[in-house]
Amino acid sequence: MKGVLTVVPRDAAEKGFNGKVVMVTGGAGFLGSHICERVISGGGRVICVDNLETGRLENITALASHPAFSFVRHDVIEPIEVEGRLDMIFNMACAASPPRYQLDPVHTFKTSVLGVMNLLDLARKKGARFLQASTSEVYGDPEVSPQREDYRGSVNTQGPRSCYDEGKRAAETLIHDYHAAYGVRTRIARIFNTYGPRMRPDDGRVVSNFIIQALKGEPLTIYGDGSQTRSFCYVDDMVDGLIRLMMASDSVSGPVNLGNPTEFTILELAELIGARLGTRPRIVFQDLPVDDPRQRRPDITRARILLGWEPKVPLHEGLDRTISYFAAELGTKAEAEGSIS
Repeated sequence: MKGVLTVVPRDAAEKGFNGKVVMVTGGAGFLGSHICERVISGGGRVICVDNLETGRLENITALASHPAFSFVRHDVIEPIEVEGRLDMIFNMACAASPPRYQLDPVHTFKTSVLGVMNLLDLARKKGARFLQASTSEVYGDPEVSPQREDYRGSVNTQGPRSCYDEGKRAAETLIHDYHAAYGVRTRIARIFNTYGPRMRPDDGRVVSNFIIQALKGEPLTIYGDGSQTRSFCYVDDMVDGLIRLMMASDSVSGPVNLGNPTEFTILELAELIGARLGTRPRIVFQDLPVDDPRQRRPDITRARILLGWEPKVPLHEGLDRTISYFAAELGTKAEAEGSIS
């Protein structure tokens, strides 16, 4: 007998999924798996698409037996067909951390360009709404703060991060043109740093790096002097914003920043994680990577006005939940390794 998901809708916007068929590409990933869960809790049917390069099957284990969930292993750089109706597409496909997307920069760029074209063609054919997970990386190393949606960015087209930054910028151009030329109903979310349960332990982003190092009793690695800033948004808040954007009026077709406008230095983050674990972290400084942004802080005025959205979970609370998740993950892995040896 197939299982029943016990999660209840957390936001009124989730009711818009009732009776809908929703594709989530990158659906076995960090953000994608949370979206899959929320679609089903809102009464929708999910087609989860993932090539499992960075997604993990354990992220969707709780959904696997649900009658409203199906999984398709597929790389979006190849066209995809769907039988029957399709009402919405959340495109969350693409590695999002620098160590991951730099492993195969050509594939990363193809995911953002060929993948988006394939999915826009599908949305056009099916009459589906299309939401793109874009990124604050389109602003590059910004010369203004906070960053508003009309800021055009300062991006290096020839650097090690370009495959991701410029891929996402090109994707936004395609989305704009498909909307203007073909009437595809599109939304673009520019996502700022997000963290929480289901991040990979080896993800390579600063929150997961610091927590894993702290839990293992290792020194925390800071690139540069730690004065660079980021704005950290807890996953539940981010998914609320993405769902509200998907359910928004079709007039909301331009980019919308989603992120937490509260700014922290990397040193402050390290100290806060140490405090949550009751330790004073040892820190090792290394050279700042090429094109690493010095500042990230979203202006979320559009999200507040158009979506009625802003983050609710403070950083200390989100970190506690994330630390608990990673502690359990490391404990499970340690037990597995112990049973093998």
